[in-house]
Amino acid sequence: MLKGFGNFLIKEIKELVRDPKILLGMIVVPLVMFPVLGGVMSYAVESAQEKAAQATLVVVDNDGGDWAQNFTASLQLYGVQVSLESHVELDKENVSRLLSEHNATQILEIPRGFSEAVDAHFSNSSVKAYVNFYGVLLGTSVFESVGSSLIEGLVSLYNRRMAPDVLGITKLTIIKGEVYNVDPAVVSSLMMSQSIAMPITIMILLTYAIQIAATSVAVEKEAKTLETLLTLPMDRLAILLGKLSGSILVAAIGAVAYMLGYSYLLGSIMSQIPVGANLDLAALGLVPSFYGYLLLGVSLFVTMFSALALAVIMSAFAEDVRSAQSFVGYIYPLIFLPSFALMYLDITTLPYALRLVFYAIPFSHPIIASKAIIMGDYWTAVLGVIYVSAFTIIVMYAASRLFATEKILTAKLKFKTLKTRGGEKPARELQ
Repeated sequence: MLKGFGNFLIKEIKELVRDPKILLGMIVVPLVMFPVLGGVMSYAVESAQEKAAQATLVVVDNDGGDWAQNFTASLQLYGVQVSLESHVELDKENVSRLLSEHNATQILEIPRGFSEAVDAHFSNSSVKAYVNFYGVLLGTSVFESVGSSLIEGLVSLYNRRMAPDVLGITKLTIIKGEVYNVDPAVVSSLMMSQSIAMPITIMILLTYAIQIAATSVAVEKEAKTLETLLTLPMDRLAILLGKLSGSILVAAIGAVAYMLGYSYLLGSIMSQIPVGANLDLAALGLVPSFYGYLLLGVSLFVTMFSALALAVIMSAFAEDVRSAQSFVGYIYPLIFLPSFALMYLDITTLPYALRLVFYAIPFSHPIIASKAIIMGDYWTAVLGVIYVSAFTIIVMYAASRLFATEKILTAKLKFKTLKTRGGEKPARELQ
């Protein structure tokens, strides 16, 4: 049964493995990309933990009693860097002043009546003393809740040392200078679910668009219809823009279909979350304004155009559709790496050199812009649009020059098949 299947299978595998385009795109690139991504993620986790452990905690003692002093001393005993303030009303102005003066992102308030509540707990265990923790949301990283978790651990240690459940914690979040009665960890989790959607959308859009643009040019070359198309009485730049525009429209339809399915999946997961945990991000000021959406759309548009023009240039050197798909596959690491990394990280928390790398990759700017706009930082998005626009103009100029000459018909970038026995070494020819 199936006579000769084994030999034919071995022959097919050998042909595929000997093809340098497949070897690089499917084996070498993932082996490089994912370790790099893992290193970035590992550094981000360690950096967030170190930052939380070394951060200055502003303790505002509005009680002044013995137990308040005992709790403050316990924090210092646990190795927390404490900046002590006394009798400060935590309104918007004072909160901003304290954070600025002490270069801190966390405030712990010991409210009035704290010591009395601790004394009452020893005679009535149902009475509980509370401290108020204010966490400042500075970015959209998944690790923004590390500071909140650290405070929880300190309160738990104090309870074990003094008495079970003597101390509780009320968590509040400071967003753009405003104080909200919500847990910083919950806000960070919801921001995380929101920040995942944009990188996924961008990956889908760019991947579809690049594949469609590359296939469009390669099919014309493979079927020998590009020669006829270029002899028509029309501007060759119009042909280029037509191919790019068509690719964008088709890719957008595919992306919408994917995002509808993804939204349904995300909605099914979110419906299982308790009602009390559902927050209105718009009410917290964490949803882009109309101007923000417009700026984000411009950023995505210029990035799409640059990716498509790059795909057209690369596919112009392919002989057939298969070669074109392999060539544009080398662009994918520049899309996937920043998308996966910035899905979990805030670029402002990365080292300066690594930030420059992400800023230099044009396909990362729509993701950077989406996070910056949410936090009210429009200048980062504007500068990103300017940079990507300049990159797009350069790539479009190169693509238009390629279409304006006959090289679009004759250019070939060919990888010779790898040899398993003696013979010529692998080479690359540019004709």
